[in-house]
Amino acid sequence: MTTAEIQPRTRSQPTWYMRGPWISTISVAAFLVVWFVAAGVAQSRLLPGPGEVLDYVIQESLHGDLIFQLGITLWRVVAAFFVAMVVGSVIGLLMGEYPAVNRVLDPWLILLLNVPALVIIILAYVWFGLNEAAAIGAVALNKIPNVVVTLREGARALDPGLDEMARAYRMSAWSKLRNVTMPQLQPYFATASRTGLSLIWKIVLVVELLGRPNGVGFELHLNFQLFNVTAILGYTLAFVAVMLAIEYLLVQPFERYTTRWRNKPV
Repeated sequence: MTTAEIQPRTRSQPTWYMRGPWISTISVAAFLVVWFVAAGVAQSRLLPGPGEVLDYVIQESLHGDLIFQLGITLWRVVAAFFVAMVVGSVIGLLMGEYPAVNRVLDPWLILLLNVPALVIIILAYVWFGLNEAAAIGAVALNKIPNVVVTLREGARALDPGLDEMARAYRMSAWSKLRNVTMPQLQPYFATASRTGLSLIWKIVLVVELLGRPNGVGFELHLNFQLFNVTAILGYTLAFVAVMLAIEYLLVQPFERYTTRWRNKPV
């Protein structure tokens, strides 16, 4: 056997168009081309082209209510996300740290995980009325069980050796939380927040469709009744663009900041 045969294979380097933003740009461009061709072939008001939808977004942003409706929906997303993360994290950590608490709350957790979101939304509106508190509470309640499950597993995965080290060095509760517990829980918080955003904004649209007089969900329902596909696509793409901006400009940079200690040289 020759030396070349026993050397480990090295993974080939990706070509230039597979690195950086190129592959994402090519993917989006291909989608737009397919959309443009399909709209040209269909020649139907039920499938407007990307240019027509973009023009609608611009005009509605300048002279319509698109910015206002996006702001209302974004406020509900942020409020529900904050409530779900705070409440779900506290409950999840308690369930992970204390088996007795886990035994008491686990049946309710399983129940909430399996109750359809639509049922919770309808009951919230019926019991508490068509108001903001019911809307935000229904969205948060649909997300809290997922946060609980994620943070419960994070609490169970905490290294007991590090906990003993903190006690040996007589670290204060705040110092232990900041320097020992939170770095271990960071991946679980990141997972809960990432999945939380993707789930919450979808549920918010349903909440607005069923019982609010404004927001992107309300506009989608209104334009569905009018068969205005251009407006439906315009509002959808505008809101997706906002959520992508939050992901790439806020969530991912914050995640890199909180995990910067992993890349520090030893």
